[in-house]
Amino acid sequence: MTTQHNTGTGITVRSFFTLFRQALKGGEQDYTQGSIRKAVFLLAIPMILELSLESVFAVVDMFFVGKLGQSAIATVGLTESMITIVYSVAIGLSTAATATVARRVGEKNYEAATKAGMQSLLVSLVITVLLSAAGIVFAGDLLRLMGAGEDVIRDGTVFARIMLGGSVVIILLFLLNGIFRGAGDAAMAMRSLWIASIINIILCPIFIHFFGLKGAAIATVIGRGTGVLYQCYYLFRGKGLLHIKAVHFKTDWPIIKSLINIAWPATLQFIIASASWIVLARLVAQTGGTTSSAGYQVAIRNVVFFILPAWGLSNAAATLVGQNLGANQVERAEKSVMLTAKYNAIFMAMVTVLFVFFSTPIIGIFTPDPAVIAVGAKALQIIGFGYIFYGIGMVMMQALNGAGDTRSPTWVNFIGFWLFQIPLAYLLSKNPDWGTTGIFIAIPAAETFIALATWYLFKKGRWKKIKV
Repeated sequence: MTTQHNTGTGITVRSFFTLFRQALKGGEQDYTQGSIRKAVFLLAIPMILELSLESVFAVVDMFFVGKLGQSAIATVGLTESMITIVYSVAIGLSTAATATVARRVGEKNYEAATKAGMQSLLVSLVITVLLSAAGIVFAGDLLRLMGAGEDVIRDGTVFARIMLGGSVVIILLFLLNGIFRGAGDAAMAMRSLWIASIINIILCPIFIHFFGLKGAAIATVIGRGTGVLYQCYYLFRGKGLLHIKAVHFKTDWPIIKSLINIAWPATLQFIIASASWIVLARLVAQTGGTTSSAGYQVAIRNVVFFILPAWGLSNAAATLVGQNLGANQVERAEKSVMLTAKYNAIFMAMVTVLFVFFSTPIIGIFTPDPAVIAVGAKALQIIGFGYIFYGIGMVMMQALNGAGDTRSPTWVNFIGFWLFQIPLAYLLSKNPDWGTTGIFIAIPAAETFIALATWYLFKKGRWKKIKV
């Protein structure tokens, strides 16, 4: 009977809205006891909603930018491809913060959790200054390196400079949300990203109207910056589990070393994945030209639209693993991950159906160009076939990260993306009958391999012995 209670037999319709309100209200919860299904629900709802609005913004942004023509679409797509490196650093730091804070919270050592969170903030501030400065100085050169045409470089350098220069707000937004997630306050992370996204959505069309393409970049930086200010207000107010004091900002090298040991493989893990997407974007541009590049970028925005909510659900697994390992509840941690993977697979299966049967009307929303629609629709259909595997692999990877085992997923990404996806995409693109279609095929093929590999590593169980 006890085991049945701990795993949870389901959330009744009667309690659904009560739990939904509780999930949105937020506040720290003890996820190391009670129904696992309820724990997944309380964490996943705000995490899914958090990234859902971010994905809405990505699509809305592309909708308005798409009105400016192929060059603008290509500029935004190539810039976003470069910014994924920044996202990788942000996610790496966030992963370390979540894993460490969650482990300390699971141990009920809130003082150590607070200190770990503030040390991760100090590390991130140093890194953000370096990345932002490099982005401002080398924006145009980076676009050229990406294979952009002279028209894209001419019209898009200012856009890229603003976006890359605003790396500081991207990293802080992710890092602070990682701290909140580790503490179990997923609703706070949701609210901060909602504020950032809503301001983006409001300002984007206005600023594009007055300033053109660079207006979209200005709106994005302002929106994310506002989200960071809200996070800081909430965090330093000290009403949650984490009560910040001046002493927590004193450099603690053992904690910093521990954070870096988790963060650098996690950062490399996402850089490997992000860089592979950059290579694919460049390969598409070289193989099919501006039209294919524009179609591919519109498709990728739609892919991201549905990946982000699934990533939100996967983040729930990271928090549950970290806190339950801290509480020495290893079996509960494992059951939490398997349940989360089941939910993510169901969601991604529904997205697969949508992409396969409705790709043309979906792409048609963002551009009237028939040639761009044709490329984008084909990309969406092909990529959609790997979505179920992507959903499962995402959960397994985040579970390993949440346990502090960031090195195993890094090796999986390196093999899956660099030794498999990129060579396969290059070889298939050289087939005169396939071209860019071959590049698209390599994406679900690699995601399937990665899902199977991370599943194997999770079941092997080395993550259960990781010390954080």
